[in-house]
Amino acid sequence: MKKKEKAVVVFSGGQDSTTCLFWAKERFEEVVAVTFDYNQRHKLEIECAKNIANQLGVKHHILDMSLLNQLAPNALTRDDIQVKDGENGSLPSTFVPGRNLLFMSFAGVLASQVGAKHIVTGVCETDFSGYPDCRDIFVKSLNVTLNLSMDQDFVIHTPLMWLDKCETWKLADELDAFDFVRENTLTCYNGIIADGCGECPACKLRKHGLEEYLKIRK
Repeated sequence: MKKKEKAVVVFSGGQDSTTCLFWAKERFEEVVAVTFDYNQRHKLEIECAKNIANQLGVKHHILDMSLLNQLAPNALTRDDIQVKDGENGSLPSTFVPGRNLLFMSFAGVLASQVGAKHIVTGVCETDFSGYPDCRDIFVKSLNVTLNLSMDQDFVIHTPLMWLDKCETWKLADELDAFDFVRENTLTCYNGIIADGCGECPACKLRKHGLEEYLKIRK
């Protein structure tokens, strides 16, 4: 039975956040999605998020976060910066400093305005690129900070935190969303929906997880 409560899902239209959207719809009576426009490299990401929210009948907010683009130039916001993994312990060129801190903070403000206690995000510490703002300790710290800053009792949910990509595909399947996620989401850094380009770091991670899951899928 669904809880008679409302949740805000931080939503990019990618594999992880779409899986989280299905997860939230199964658990909460009302779900609201929020997408952030920070002049990212591929505006298709926002259109993809719009389309998915529309297909699933979820109210969708798009917030202007263009200041982030000015403050933190990186491969997700600049065509002249190459997408590449970190070297010698450095972070990947796709890391956007402060992104999840800002996104989750604004999601908290929105949750407060729409009367939602729950905030859902698809961050993960298992299959990730070393982003510090995807770690469990960061999310727990931010949860406390949000509650103190607004005198609220938010609960931040991270359904994928300890799942690898194979297990994330398994969760989508358990939510009867496997085909939807595979066909409609945008994970690719080169802006190709569904299975993507197959060559960028995000596509390689997604593809490897999919192949591993298909080996054990019943």
